[in-house]
Amino acid sequence: MAVHKRSYHAYTGALTERWRRFLVVSRYAFENATSSKRFVAYLSLCCFYPLGCALAVYANSNQRLLALFDAASFFDVNGSFFFHFLGVQGFLGFVVTALVGPGLISPDLANNALPLYLCRPFSRAEYVWGKMFVLVALLSLITWVPGELLFLLQSSLAGTKWVAANLWMMGSILLGSAIEILVFSLLALAISAWIKRRLAAGAALLGVFFFGAGFAQAINAVLHTKYGFLFDLANLIGRVEGGLFYQHPKIAVPASDAAVALVAISAFCLFLLEKKVKAYDVVRG
Repeated sequence: MAVHKRSYHAYTGALTERWRRFLVVSRYAFENATSSKRFVAYLSLCCFYPLGCALAVYANSNQRLLALFDAASFFDVNGSFFFHFLGVQGFLGFVVTALVGPGLISPDLANNALPLYLCRPFSRAEYVWGKMFVLVALLSLITWVPGELLFLLQSSLAGTKWVAANLWMMGSILLGSAIEILVFSLLALAISAWIKRRLAAGAALLGVFFFGAGFAQAINAVLHTKYGFLFDLANLIGRVEGGLFYQHPKIAVPASDAAVALVAISAFCLFLLEKKVKAYDVVRG
């Protein structure tokens, strides 16, 4: 509006508390992510496996059903059970990441919208966390939330003796899920920040996950080593989670080396975000 009209007044209303300003970004990003009916349908399908596991756990403790088959139990609800549960849900969660992640930052960069965010009392860290929180919330609904509910269901059916012997699995479920969520989210945001086209970013994210396994096998075959698996994201996560549940996946790399590789990948993703998420770029002619 024209300045001579002198009808402009600064905003004098209440300000959002600093600690939750990132939720403003998360709210609109979440609305965009869930605007697709196909995505919502897929997210609903991700709940079918936990539901099937819950029914299996209940049947495994149903004395009448066990008596019909003359069995003490159908399977053991132990570390192996929850390890495979996180493996399945982790794969489904990565597909969610590939569907949502590429569209979080790339549209803002493609349309030069970052200055509109960062010219306000809003830091780059809050912007990244606001975008990342969408993936954290969605992946939590798929991984550790149903995992912990399954543990509580088994606890209510098996009694205090089973709980005392297996209470450690609650921490393993939470930590294993946190590793998946953190690595997937940072990788998706980094790719979204550097590849402005959403479809290309999604293809790159899927390529890192699926073609990394083939690349790792090629390195192992050519160099006669086992450390090619450090380029295989799925196996790295599986190796670390296997250590949390006292399982031994096929990958020969020690769990400690796999954990260091995941930390390095996460740190590199943060470095890429720090380089790209800024209000302006200096172009040197």
